Amino acid sequence: MALLHISDPPFHPSIPLATLTIIAVWAFLRLWRIFFKNPSYPPGPVERNFLLGNWDDIPTVKPWATYAQWGKVYGDVVHFRLYRQHTIILNSIEAVDDLLEKRSNIYSSRSQIEMVNLMGWDFATGIKPYGPQWRNHRRFFQYVFRSAVSQSLRPVLSKKVNDLLYNLLLTPENFIGHYKSLGAANIMAAVYAYDIAPTNDYFVSLSENATARVSLSLAPGPSAVNAFPILKYLPEWFPGAGFHKLANETRELTEEMQELPFRHTKKMMVLDSLSHAYNFRNNQTFQDSGNSPLCIASELMERFNSSEEDIETIKETAASLGMFFMAMATHPEIQKKAQREIDNVVGNGRLVTWDDMQLLPYIDALNRELMRWRPALPLGIAHCTTQDDVYKGYFIPKGTFLFPASNYKLIVFAIPTNGIFHRAISRDERKFKDPDQFNPDRHFDEHGNLKNDYQSYAFGFGRRICPGRHLALDTLWLATASILSAFDIQPKKDASGNNIPIDPEYTPGIVW
Repeated sequence: MALLHISDPPFHPSIPLATLTIIAVWAFLRLWRIFFKNPSYPPGPVERNFLLGNWDDIPTVKPWATYAQWGKVYGDVVHFRLYRQHTIILNSIEAVDDLLEKRSNIYSSRSQIEMVNLMGWDFATGIKPYGPQWRNHRRFFQYVFRSAVSQSLRPVLSKKVNDLLYNLLLTPENFIGHYKSLGAANIMAAVYAYDIAPTNDYFVSLSENATARVSLSLAPGPSAVNAFPILKYLPEWFPGAGFHKLANETRELTEEMQELPFRHTKKMMVLDSLSHAYNFRNNQTFQDSGNSPLCIASELMERFNSSEEDIETIKETAASLGMFFMAMATHPEIQKKAQREIDNVVGNGRLVTWDDMQLLPYIDALNRELMRWRPALPLGIAHCTTQDDVYKGYFIPKGTFLFPASNYKLIVFAIPTNGIFHRAISRDERKFKDPDQFNPDRHFDEHGNLKNDYQSYAFGFGRRICPGRHLALDTLWLATASILSAFDIQPKKDASGNNIPIDPEYTPGIVW
């Protein structure tokens, strides 16, 4: 006979019912917050699907054209939703200024891209979320690449631009490779006192390979982990977990890209042979506060380098120079006008120098028009909201993001951001007459003086504006003026001697 009997606890039917009720209430409140709370979003296309929102409305070809049309239909601030993610497109400089400048404290963050982090790119300041670490990195970049430092680097830039002219003279048919390497040459020389090889430089190739792989993180297979981060815990051998192989290979390249230039610089510092590595001689304060100097060249190389076949990785300097060659080849009358100004000031006995900058206003206007007419990428750098906000009576929820231009719809889960549409802003008919025309004269007033209302759309806005913009603008000015002083730019001829048409359209891409 058992001395002690423990009976099963009595079953109460109300327990599972209560549990189901709690789950149902939680799910209802969740869905209410996602789909119904604060329904006064900015105007935009009507949602076609309760769960997916505007999924079927998102274009996969030339998305900037569709977004521009939406701006004309719905206004300066356009909203659409993909699943539970809200997207805002800003189509006017007024909206950009109101939100990204005046309210930059809540419009300056980034959402994390899981695949990019797995690839080892979480060091990059451009994709860090807003917070103490980002502010520390940002302060370092602002200090290192402030305007005064850019001016001190002008002798370095002059040498690199002269190298560009020499390479163009030797092999003009390879002009694409030459201008794409200019930004990398400037950064490596300025930061690491390293002169890249004229062709096939190992550091440059390493950076190109590492950055090109970042775009692969947005392809349908790898980007699944961005939509469902829990997938990162799957073993590499598990079906559908092939993204681990891509991530591991890229992480090795990324680490090498960071380490090798840094080791070179340390070696040169030991030998005391650095002539202008200003950045590393003056970064102790930032190192003491927890910032690593390893990220400097690798991230800025990410901005300036690109493969010849893929415009996705073209950044400010290289992209602008590419547009310069295209604009001059398709607008010979503007090219001749710029060359006449240079000839009148410089003559034929020397090259353009920095002392000529104030004497060449048309070159300044030409570069302003380049960055208006063809921003580096038509969809700009993206911002993410850190809290709910109301703008002109419209509700903008926390975590609102932009769908950047891409051929992959799954990218919408990869980059939660609140973005700026550069092309729509720079083509605003209320501000620019005949905005599709390339016309440097629009930047002069009725007295023939350069206007003071110039705003560059190519370098971002608010607290995320590109810290290297001073260096990029200096490089662009000297390169364009020097090329025009030494060369004529013409379209390539076919076998019959006719000009081969140039396609001015954008290719989808991203910019951090």
